[in-house]
Amino acid sequence: MEYTKLTPEAFGRLDGVDDWRVVLDSIHATFRTSDYPAAAGFVTTIAEIAEAHDHHPDCEIRYPGRVHVVLTTHATGGLTTLDVDVARAISAAAAEIGATSDPSSTRALELAIDAMDADRIRPFWSAVLGYEDHGGVLVDPLGVGPPVWFQQMVEPRTERNRIHLDVVVPHDVAEERVATALEAGGTLVTDRYARAWWVLADAEGNEACISTWQDR
Repeated sequence: MEYTKLTPEAFGRLDGVDDWRVVLDSIHATFRTSDYPAAAGFVTTIAEIAEAHDHHPDCEIRYPGRVHVVLTTHATGGLTTLDVDVARAISAAAAEIGATSDPSSTRALELAIDAMDADRIRPFWSAVLGYEDHGGVLVDPLGVGPPVWFQQMVEPRTERNRIHLDVVVPHDVAEERVATALEAGGTLVTDRYARAWWVLADAEGNEACISTWQDR
């Protein structure tokens, strides 16, 4: 099977992918169907598309009729034209049944732990979570929980929290998400790394990052 790797920028210039957004190394789409049975039927159609292309996305159904789909090419560790072909076919199938897309709701969650010696503490977190070590990043083998990565520190961090959330959102909703968080009582710790990520904190100093694929 032949396919070509794509950058997020190249993906964003393509036609027929308006339902989809780049999050981390994948493209995500969320579709709303009329009810739960319709969502289940749509997933069956997605399975048929996947078999026809020999390329299989992750799918999740949520009540009352929401279907979330994630595509990536694992062989390349990122996006390819194969993902685009399947994404377009899925979008066409959604349009046929009247399912609507909700690109702004797409997001992914990661847990980051500051560490002086990540190799020492990683086995503990792997054991307690039941996760697998994939090149230093802990991943839920069931594909349910968020991945956990370890941020190397040069000295112990005592004045700030050492575990924070990375909320990865579509690039076109990031600034709105930051503004909403600030309006909700948060503070901006730094925007030095924007548009890759903004560091925010709640009123007690607990941090979270709003992240996108841009400027990485």
